[in-house]
Amino acid sequence: MIKYILLIFCFSTISIAQQDDRGYIIKTGQLAPDFNLKQSDGTIFRLSDHIGKVIMLQFTASWCSVCLKEMPYIENEIWQIHKSNEDFVLIALAKDTKKRQQGDNEISFMREKTQVTYAIERDIDSQIFQLFAKEKAGVTRNIIINQKGEIEFLTRLFDKKEFDEMKSIIKYLLN
Repeated sequence: MIKYILLIFCFSTISIAQQDDRGYIIKTGQLAPDFNLKQSDGTIFRLSDHIGKVIMLQFTASWCSVCLKEMPYIENEIWQIHKSNEDFVLIALAKDTKKRQQGDNEISFMREKTQVTYAIERDIDSQIFQLFAKEKAGVTRNIIINQKGEIEFLTRLFDKKEFDEMKSIIKYLLN
């Protein structure tokens, strides 16, 4: 009987651990890794230059149907509400890989398909993605970084309840 209970306990623990493993290599509460990104307009986006603001990073890709589903929600329920707030930054990073490149055509496709107006930049060879998540981990995922530069909230895939929680956290941080 004890062996049976231990077996169920071990299976439950493994199952819960697998559910919690969303591919991140960072955790809430820790400082976000700094990075430099050469943007399509030639300017450099440096995460550390935006400390003091609430930063939302969205990792996306043109081939990701869940990403394309989520992007209009981000546009309408986050970007359109906070875009004029100088204490808020939103940038989408298109996860570029050798097999699935995310160049100008793919980014244009995402813009046309989703009608988003926020910045979408190419994450060449997924270099920035790999600062936050395992190399082979999937998208869509969002990372909210607070004014101290700490990871505040992490999402994976598109779950409306989790999305609404993320919106509340952004609103709370900005107030």
